[in-house]
Amino acid sequence: MANIVGIRFRRAGKIYYFDAGDIELQPGDYAVVKTSRGVELGHVVIAPGQVLASESQETLSPVVRKADAEDITKAEELEAKAEEALIECGKMINELNLPMKLLSAEYNLDSSRLTFLFSAEERVDFRDLVRKLTSRFKVRVELRQVGSRDEAKIIGSYGRCGRHLCCTSFLTEFTPVSIKMAKEQDLPLNPMKISGACGRLMCCLAYEGEQYRAMKAKMPKVGQRVSTQMGEATVVSNNPLKETVMVELDTEATVELPLAEVSY
Repeated sequence: MANIVGIRFRRAGKIYYFDAGDIELQPGDYAVVKTSRGVELGHVVIAPGQVLASESQETLSPVVRKADAEDITKAEELEAKAEEALIECGKMINELNLPMKLLSAEYNLDSSRLTFLFSAEERVDFRDLVRKLTSRFKVRVELRQVGSRDEAKIIGSYGRCGRHLCCTSFLTEFTPVSIKMAKEQDLPLNPMKISGACGRLMCCLAYEGEQYRAMKAKMPKVGQRVSTQMGEATVVSNNPLKETVMVELDTEATVELPLAEVSY
């Protein structure tokens, strides 16, 4: 039976599962694993035994070994080396006049592959760039184009709330966000006010969407006639968070009442 362990390769990154076999690992440990990109160093975030083999539908790659000080030191050295490669690649992009924005560079642990991530408005023919990079660094080079959300996750920034972007701090995967969520929360539909650093709708619109739908289902509709202790009235607006209803009485007076005091 597989002894499954959850490993993350970067902060707030997706969790991948591997078969730890007889290797003892705990959350916080580093492990050397083999992936489609070669040998990599990952951070253990889910200990063996917390995930059942029946819950995993994929064929799991084995953990090569628990990382030692030498592996961690090598990873740090490769990180510095990747920064130098990033600068060199940037120069080549300028020389070739390619319409692309370079975001990051990363070596795998055995230095056999160098991966560059970039963003661009359209598809980019980077074949000449790959040839130049391969010739310069003498390793297998991969260039991957990412979207605007991934770009914000890689670069990092601050949201309108003043905190680090959710995608750089804890959000491991992007969920669909729609303008309907903003409408349900009575937010202004001005793109400048409900868009994140990536230019897309803010991910946090999805956090309370279900709660707002549940709360608004209990509220009367705007324009609906209701009964209050002060007489018949027409609903002017609702405040789902406070669970209050703003009504206009037949006397044309407007009052805010708790939902419990309104019948309809």
